[in-house]
Amino acid sequence: MANGSVATVNECRGGLGTYISENLTLCGRSPRATWIGYAAAWAAFACLEFLLPLPQGLSREGMSVLAVLVWASLMWVTEAMPVGITGISIPTLLILTRALPWNNGNPPMGQVFSGFTTHEVWLCLFAFFTGAVIQLLGMDKRIALAILDRIKASSVGRIIWGMFGVNVVLAFLIPAANARAATIMPVVQGVTALLGDTPREREAKKAIVIQSMVYASMISGLFILTGHMPNLIMTGLFEKNGFKSLGYFNWMLLHVPYLFMFALTQWWVARCFKTRGVSIAGGHEQIRRQHKALGPMSRAEKAMLAVFALVGVLFMTGKGSPLVLHHYQLGVVGLVGIMILFIPGLFPFKWKAVQDRTIWGTFLLLGGAITMTDAMTKSGLAGWTAEHLHTLVQGMGWWQTLAVMMLGTQILRLGMLSNVAAVAMLAPVVFAMGPKLGLHPVALTLLICNVDTFAYLLPTQITAAVIAYGTGTFSTADYARAGWVCILMAIAFGICVMAPWYALFGLPVWNPAAPWPY
Repeated sequence: MANGSVATVNECRGGLGTYISENLTLCGRSPRATWIGYAAAWAAFACLEFLLPLPQGLSREGMSVLAVLVWASLMWVTEAMPVGITGISIPTLLILTRALPWNNGNPPMGQVFSGFTTHEVWLCLFAFFTGAVIQLLGMDKRIALAILDRIKASSVGRIIWGMFGVNVVLAFLIPAANARAATIMPVVQGVTALLGDTPREREAKKAIVIQSMVYASMISGLFILTGHMPNLIMTGLFEKNGFKSLGYFNWMLLHVPYLFMFALTQWWVARCFKTRGVSIAGGHEQIRRQHKALGPMSRAEKAMLAVFALVGVLFMTGKGSPLVLHHYQLGVVGLVGIMILFIPGLFPFKWKAVQDRTIWGTFLLLGGAITMTDAMTKSGLAGWTAEHLHTLVQGMGWWQTLAVMMLGTQILRLGMLSNVAAVAMLAPVVFAMGPKLGLHPVALTLLICNVDTFAYLLPTQITAAVIAYGTGTFSTADYARAGWVCILMAIAFGICVMAPWYALFGLPVWNPAAPWPY
């Protein structure tokens, strides 16, 4: 906050309400919306924890977890509190409500903070540090311009495909779709600035921004275990329920078909915004000039590539890989990677520079989300919820069940911004529904929760879309016009392509007794 802003608040002669409203306004928040969300979250928590009778079949602990879940959901939906602070508050409320049993008068600290001790969290932290270093070195811009230059991007279609390639590469280096969207935004804006202002060119700008910053960043993350935080939530859930962990290589193998979803979205977006035949005059020449202006790679950039290559080999050669060189979990490899990253003198910047570019809020959100999924399972809340929901699809075939649950997921996502928070709530319930429906719990969870990634109806459903919307290139109507068809394609793709693909690799959703192949 600027000194002038602080002085304005300090000189405020109103009451406490005016003081708080001034602070929220200066932070770019709506005081009314923020406080409505904050009050609603605590009111719902109080009603569930202290006022409402215990539903039949739900334990007292499960009711407390439900109260915490509803509180966190409302906080995440309204963003009344920062999402990371909501994440770290989940263990606190689980302790205060005794949602998990205490041991001889001592709170179960190990259980309530289990989400912050899983190997998925440490793998995530390594990815965040890697992303920070990549940005400090300017390698993100170099990667983007190099790919666009190499494919001689000039037409709208080539640029979009080039930016998809950029996103796939960055998914290995930068976790979280919102971080990738923010990273490539300057490059995307630079490219769209080369277009004119005719009606067709304005439509082309919409297609480039939506595809490059939203669809490409989300789809590329599905393929890379560390490229999308919900991936880590699901693998952690599977491991805690007795299934062998999906390694880095096996995750890629199971999810490589999702890369073809981008071809489908590109076909529709090109048709929707009529971009075929639209070219960018001087586009490739401008991109080449910018690429050459970066000069040769520095020693620090080469060092970063060497570090990531080493850690990448360790990721790819763990348990379940064709070539097994070690048996350490991915989180342990991530911690080793962190030690290597911070060898003294390896990179020319101070710790504070890395610290300022690390997405600590998402790190706390992930830990809290994993804790919530674990608490939902242990308290019986996930099973109780699954018992009530499975009646909606009871008696349906496996593909009909998938279709109904996928559509239901999209409806639930209309009011929620965080994909991580949504999967944290959905995954344990869907996993518990698997045996009740006679379906494989792992395959069912992957199919339903992965479709959540394609919540493309409103920009407010995905943080990457909020960032893209901030460019002012497209309207909410433009976004919905393209998005609703993409959602239907994603549902059909999940049923017709991904379900058989999982079965090919030993995960038939229709057979709950299928042995785990890894």
